[in-house]
Amino acid sequence: MSEKSKIQKELAVQWKDIKPLRSMIDSLPQINADIVFGDAFTLSLSDILPQNTSMIKKCALALRSWRKGPFSIGELFIDSEWQSFIKYNLLRPHFNLKDKKVADIGCNNGYYLFKMLQEKPKKLVGFDPTPLFWCQFDFINRFAKTDILYELLGVEDLSDYGEKFDVIFCLGVLYHRSDPLGCLKSLFNGLEKDGELFLDTFMIDGDEDIVLCPKKSYSKISNVYFIPTVNALKNWCERVGFSKVEVLAKKPTDATEQRKTEWILGQSLKDFLDPNDNSKTIEGYPSPKRVYVKIKK
Repeated sequence: MSEKSKIQKELAVQWKDIKPLRSMIDSLPQINADIVFGDAFTLSLSDILPQNTSMIKKCALALRSWRKGPFSIGELFIDSEWQSFIKYNLLRPHFNLKDKKVADIGCNNGYYLFKMLQEKPKKLVGFDPTPLFWCQFDFINRFAKTDILYELLGVEDLSDYGEKFDVIFCLGVLYHRSDPLGCLKSLFNGLEKDGELFLDTFMIDGDEDIVLCPKKSYSKISNVYFIPTVNALKNWCERVGFSKVEVLAKKPTDATEQRKTEWILGQSLKDFLDPNDNSKTIEGYPSPKRVYVKIKK
């Protein structure tokens, strides 16, 4: 673990909204679990007592909102906002992680990292600066007992991390960055020579080298800054030094993939779109569409 991440975690556990969550996680029973890989990351628990089942569910509910998933722990099913296996299954035919050092930047609660265990990588490291997501990861990992390393860091920390990766995933992050070229440069610097980056981001249709810059928000998200055409995204990648950009897929976001469940607090995709025209966001912009790319250093 990096020294900066260690300090960040020491500070986070004292926050008034995080401290009780850490106590709940630490008080959970130590139960052996078998990992079952499927659309849900499943932990099969044996010899579990009813009171332990109740403790696990209480902790999971306290850890809302669950954005990525789903997860299954014994009889408990955490039906996350995103059906994240749709994205994972789309990307999986295009990567080979065996014996490679792999990082997931903006890893949220680690769903993709847990799924990647089946690919037999040499090392898995998650980067995310959000303490709640770190708590969710530790909740799952209390039963999974993996060697995944969770760094409470952001993409800007990659350049100075002290270790480079063979493969980096950066999924749903780029449009949240006010300096997308700086973000891509950090990802470039975090890769080994000939390394691969898997990235998805919002896109707009068109052949021009242009970018949508939302005025105040996009789909009610205030920190969405730049949404490029595919050609503009390719230009960004080439400007920071990447040698090749391969488009894997383009896909609109729909209610099959993102929807409100009891496991999130607040709104979801349906609330972000124009109720009279789902081809537009509530602000009148084109509705969310993503491009998935494989980028070579």
